Parts: sequence; C-alpha cells; structure tokens
Amino acid sequence: MPITLSSRPAKIAPSQTLSISAVETAMRRQGETVIGLSAGQPDYDTSDKIKAAGIEAICRGKTKYTAVDGVMSLKQAIITKMKRDNHLNYQPDEIMVSCGAKHSIYNLCQVLFEKGEEAVIPCPFWVSYPEIVKIAGGVPITCLAGPEQNYKINPQQLADAITDKTRLFILNSPCNPTGAVYSMDELKGLAQVLLEHPQVAILSDDIYEHLLFTKAPYSNILNACPQLAGRTIIINGVSKAYAMTGWRIGYACAPAEVISAMKKVQSQSTSNPSSISQAAAEFALTMPLDWVKEKCDLLKQRHDLANRMLNEIKGCSSLPAEGSLYCFADFSEAIRNQPALQNDLELAKYLLSKKKVSTIPGIAFGMANHLRVSFSCSSDHLERGITGIRSAIEETS
Repeated sequence: MPITLSSRPAKIAPSQTLSISAVETAMRRQGETVIGLSAGQPDYDTSDKIKAAGIEAICRGKTKYTAVDGVMSLKQAIITKMKRDNHLNYQPDEIMVSCGAKHSIYNLCQVLFEKGEEAVIPCPFWVSYPEIVKIAGGVPITCLAGPEQNYKINPQQLADAITDKTRLFILNSPCNPTGAVYSMDELKGLAQVLLEHPQVAILSDDIYEHLLFTKAPYSNILNACPQLAGRTIIINGVSKAYAMTGWRIGYACAPAEVISAMKKVQSQSTSNPSSISQAAAEFALTMPLDWVKEKCDLLKQRHDLANRMLNEIKGCSSLPAEGSLYCFADFSEAIRNQPALQNDLELAKYLLSKKKVSTIPGIAFGMANHLRVSFSCSSDHLERGITGIRSAIEETS
C-alpha cells in the first residue's frame, strides 16, 4: 500500500524557475548546447579572497556546529554592514543567520501566520513568495502593477489590498523579476499607508541592494520611515552581490522577539548554517565594496545590451531595469501575432526546444505574456541568446 501524503504538497506550486533549469540541465547532459538566460545568479565566480576565507576556516578547524542563529562575529559583521550601508542600528539579538535569504523568509512566515491570514504581495513577484506564505497557512493577496506603472504598486493599491486579515506586506526592491526600484518618495507613500495599519508587518527583501544601476543611493522602507522599525523585517544575504549563491547564507534583521521566534523554528529544522560559509560571508561583508561595484558596473553594461536588443524584437517591449539581474520583457504583442503560440509559457518552451535558449515565462511571476531574461551571463552569450529569440519570433510570425 502506498504512503498517504498530506494535502500540503498539492497546494504548493513547483518553482517554474527551477523546473526550467532542470530541463536545461538535462539537455546539456545529453550533449546539447543551451544558451541559458534563465539563471538567477552571476556567471562570475566568488572573489578569490572570499574563497580563501572559507578555505582558512576549514584549515583552522571551523567545521563544528555553531550557534543556531549564527556565529557572533558574523552577526557583528552584519550589524556593521547595516550601519555602513543602510544607516540602521541593530543589536545581536536582532540578527539571525540562515541557509540563504529564502530560508530567512520561510522562517519568518512560519512565525507570523495563523491559518487564513493574508500577505499582500506586489505583482510581478519572486516565484517563492506566495508559496512560502501558503506553506505557513497564509493566503497570498497580489497587487498587480504592469509596465504602465513601471511594475510598482502605488499607495492606493496597497490601501485597497489591506484587510483585517492582513498580517504581512512583502516589498522587494530592486525587484526580481522586473528590476524595478522604489524611490524614496514612493517608499514614503507606501509607508504612510502602513502607518495606518499597525497589525501589518513589513518584509523588506533587500537581496539585490548592491546590484543597483540608479544614481540615487539605495533606500529601503526603514530609511523612508523609521517609525516602522518595530514591525519591519529586513532580509538580505551574500548570494547576489558577492556571487555566493551556493554558499547559502542569508540573514534577517528584525525586532528581538521576532528573531527569537524564528530561531526556535530554525533550531528544530536546519539548525545552524554551514560554519565554513559563515566564515566566508563574514569576510565578504567586511571587505571594501570595490569588488561589488566593479561587478555591478559589468552587469549594467550587460543590461544595456540586453535591453536594447530586446526592444529591437518586433512585438517586444522591455523597460530598463534599475537593478537586479533581469530584464522583464513584455511579449504580449509578439504572442498575439503568433498563431502557433498562445502564451508566454508556450513561447518559453518553444525557445528552449527549437532555439536552445532558456528563459523564464512571466506567468511564473504572476504576469502573463512576459519573459524574464537574465543578463547575468557574458555579452556574447546574451547576443546569441537574444538573437535566437528574435529569429524564433520572426519564424513564427
């Protein structure tokens, strides 16, 4: 007799970003050359100096369990980083280190939601936000913001979405998948709405903070409205800015009582993150930002190339990203003109099977007839990939 599973897995959508990557990997194993424009990670390697810090940790025997919420020296490095980069002050009991930013978000949702309580999530959204909320028993409520709004919700939309069941508002800036960045004034507008709803916690996902292409300095919602400090949880990590995706270190900065609750969840699930990765992350957060800025400049050059080429495709429109690793291109017109293709999912599958170009369909992020195109690869890779997309559109017209 087969094992009877709970109903929980059936309610959770599999990550379409990971499913596309799995198909891409399988094709490569079969010897096919795939041009990957789907990856959410930089193609360049972790800095040699950060690697050396990890190797040194191994050689010095830092291979044991650590405190569940991270070693104190890493927490101190996070505190210093938050003061240096964000002008925000935290104490050690307001910091927790987890196995990636996703893990931090998971822990937070586990301690916030009772069954049926709601999370307001701007759309387009990172694919995991709604599913992590569902796992915790919450209900994701999405606020749609299309290209006419530069993919950013306004205060009225936020106000209309909040109910007496709202427990959390999730804000990601720079945003995955759109690259949209909320300005200080836009953050202040959202903050004014949130001040009227003291039952709502705020999750500020700052993971793309240093991959910023605007001249204005980075700001999160606490910079715009310090009065929200008592109910704001900042999530960050080293994966994107420091090209450390595989090291799996994320962290949360939050009121001590929230961190204490999250620590309980983590203690009974993963326990501490890798001791070696923690040592490398500590070095990364304390080294000068020159390496990060150099890589950001490289990404900006790639972005400009990708965005220009996408806008040269008939029926495609791509707003310039202000940060992150992605262009979020609107293929609505192109798809309308394709008798053989009905939507962005079919387009993404067609590109992968016929042109060996992998992208992520916009529906995975809540917005149909778009494609997320990552510019985290080389310029040559981008040119060949987007040329393949263009030829596919021309062939099926």
